Amino acid sequence: MANKRDLKKDINYVLGDIIEAVYVWELANAEKPTKESDAIIDEAIVTFDTLITKVNDRSAENKKAHFKAINTELEDKGRELIEKINKLK
Repeated sequence: MANKRDLKKDINYVLGDIIEAVYVWELANAEKPTKESDAIIDEAIVTFDTLITKVNDRSAENKKAHFKAINTELEDKGRELIEKINKLK
């Protein structure tokens, strides 16, 4: 992890791409209800807010370990959201 700015960019890009994927799915499946897809978008936004708050937390003792934990959480949550997109029908 290079720095705080790069971590914020990664969070923005990953969750932004996930939201974009949901929008693409909605466009391709216009005749289907979108309650599930809206829930995925809402979850991505909540995840974004949570991770950015953690990045901006100045009380962390070991910054390197703190940022690594945030990066791992981003990867895990990103995979979980992608699996939910893949399960949309």
